Amino acid sequence: MARSEVFAQSAAKTTQYREGLRTFMLRVYNYMAAALVFTGIVSYGVSNSPEMLQVIYGTPLFYVVVFAPLGISLFLGVRLERMSITTAQTLYWIFAALIGLSLSSIFIVYTAESIVRVFFIAASMFAAASLYGYTTKQDLGAFGSFLFMGLVGIIIASFVNMFMQSNQLSWMISFVAVGVFAGLTAYDNHRLKAMYSDAWHREQTEKIAIIGALNLYLNFINLFIHLLRFFGDRRN
Repeated sequence: MARSEVFAQSAAKTTQYREGLRTFMLRVYNYMAAALVFTGIVSYGVSNSPEMLQVIYGTPLFYVVVFAPLGISLFLGVRLERMSITTAQTLYWIFAALIGLSLSSIFIVYTAESIVRVFFIAASMFAAASLYGYTTKQDLGAFGSFLFMGLVGIIIASFVNMFMQSNQLSWMISFVAVGVFAGLTAYDNHRLKAMYSDAWHREQTEKIAIIGALNLYLNFINLFIHLLRFFGDRRN
């Protein structure tokens, strides 16, 4: 085979890979954006329904709303390869709806103007971190391990603060969390590129897109919540 033919085939494969990667990442972000919109609609709708607020925050259903998303995310992480795409998508939308229920209180605590303002602040930070993670040539593996330890520390500190009710500790947790979730956004974008390169079948890439969207969705939600503590205006 002539050298020019080898070069042409290599260039064609590279182009095909790049186009496939762009399509894959677009699918990930479409999933994520749709979930954010769905969460916002559910959250805003519930916040305007005193009956729904009473059911969620005045009954044991509150614990289901708080802890069910954790169970779903763990289940998706463990069973994703064995479940159908339809099942994975269904669990993904249930997860987004439950997060919407749990976030309904922010419309009562904070003004609508400050919620919108913080949303755009979070979106800007998220976009910058995503762009860095997608374009960097550096290996972020060690960085990911450090961020995971930070995430564990945030979870432990938040659990302890449930009993201490320390406002100072709460502010410190939010400060650290903003950095951790911005870093995780960059790391997850970088990792998604590697995961795509290992996926050969459409069904596999579709499942990876779902779990990738879930991780990015969680990063954005947590970034938004903790930034809201700093920049949100509370209602009187």
